[in-house]
Amino acid sequence: MVIGIGETVFDILFKDNTPVKAVPGGSVYNCIISLGRCGVPTEFVSEVGDDRIGRIILEHLRDNNVGSSAVCCFSGGKSPLALAFLNENNDAEYLFYKDYPNNRLEVEFPVIKPGDIVVYGSYFVLNPVLRNKTKAFLEYAHEQGALLFYDINFRQNHVTERIKLAEALIENLELADIVRGSADDFKYLYEMTDAAKIYNEKIKFYYHNFIFTSGGGDVRLFTRGAAATYPVPQVKVVSTVGAGDNFNAGVLYGLVNAGVSREELSQLTAADWDNIISKGLDFSAHACTLIENYVDKEWARNYVKENSL
Repeated sequence: MVIGIGETVFDILFKDNTPVKAVPGGSVYNCIISLGRCGVPTEFVSEVGDDRIGRIILEHLRDNNVGSSAVCCFSGGKSPLALAFLNENNDAEYLFYKDYPNNRLEVEFPVIKPGDIVVYGSYFVLNPVLRNKTKAFLEYAHEQGALLFYDINFRQNHVTERIKLAEALIENLELADIVRGSADDFKYLYEMTDAAKIYNEKIKFYYHNFIFTSGGGDVRLFTRGAAATYPVPQVKVVSTVGAGDNFNAGVLYGLVNAGVSREELSQLTAADWDNIISKGLDFSAHACTLIENYVDKEWARNYVKENSL
């Protein structure tokens, strides 16, 4: 089982200032939808408004084989919107519209078992308003023996809060078994862009498995005993909105497909990591060819057939 915890928004994508697509989104949400489309047992922990957009999102989760029993449906607010404006390179600039109630994430968290994977990230697991609840869930997952995958995904609009959020960030790093961060994340957090320096100075103290991505640049992997570099496949980019989220989905699919538990991470060989990272690159490259936030359903079915053990 893969359990995701993160924000849920309704994305409206613009090209040349014209709306071209409207779909449910959110960093961890996009990852979990792609895994659900690949037939991986999944559950999502989040919140939506008790409104039309919230109902669309809940139906979307069900339609993509993702459990929604731990999605809080709140009243007294509205489901958040994200406007994504694609530039000439089809990279997105965002505007967010949020109206949350005072009481949030009033849900019963799913039961975690050894062998499960928990993926978490973005502001949702740093947000002081939610921190007591998200921290308790992550600590519980760690205690139960789950493998924790942390996608930092720190956006520019939170740069002024980075000192206030530093303690929560460190706690998230301490709980993680694998950390994935982008060049933008570390530029905004630490004004650093060198992958090896970031690993040695900011990551290795907490955990040894680190994946560094940089848009169309090489993916860098650092583990306890080795480092590797992977070129990113060249594709005709339609949208980069879900690129990193689907890279995460591919890596998690690789871990699930290989039956890797937290205890087995340290035993992975270079060839094992090559296989896992290659799936992240496959998912991300495919997502970039779509004006959607997740891998295509037919592509997912074919990919599972081709990669079944």
